[in-house]
Amino acid sequence: MARLVDVIEMMIKDMLDENNGSATISRSDLAERANCVPSQVTYVLSTRFSTGNGYIVESRRGGGGRITITQVKPLSKREYIGSVISSVGNAISGREADILLQNTVKCGAITEREGMAVMAAVSDRALSKVDTDIRASVRADVFKNAMLALMMDR
Repeated sequence: MARLVDVIEMMIKDMLDENNGSATISRSDLAERANCVPSQVTYVLSTRFSTGNGYIVESRRGGGGRITITQVKPLSKREYIGSVISSVGNAISGREADILLQNTVKCGAITEREGMAVMAAVSDRALSKVDTDIRASVRADVFKNAMLALMMDR
């Protein structure tokens, strides 16, 4: 016999399949269908349908507690790097560059070695001769160009 959490997960995934990857449900209606309490539905949503698992869950209070679940299509490595480049404005701090690179490595779009090389190129040490007034701007340009070169390799 399947565990209750597995049954609830399958019910939600069936709804997503029937609705092209997006479904709006009522927590209480789903709990009633699964013969459980609403908190068990909440548990399944938080553990099996997280952003890390490829879903966006939007909860609306009132009106029966409607929840919209959307399955996110995974990006290719090239698309991911492109989105990172697009997210960088005209200036970026060393800390922001480091966070973006860590996330890009974590998702597998670039290797750890590539991330370390880009970080070395945009570090305060590498840019020490650049006037502090324009350092964040130069860092953004170097970061975007380095990432663009890596994107072309994908």
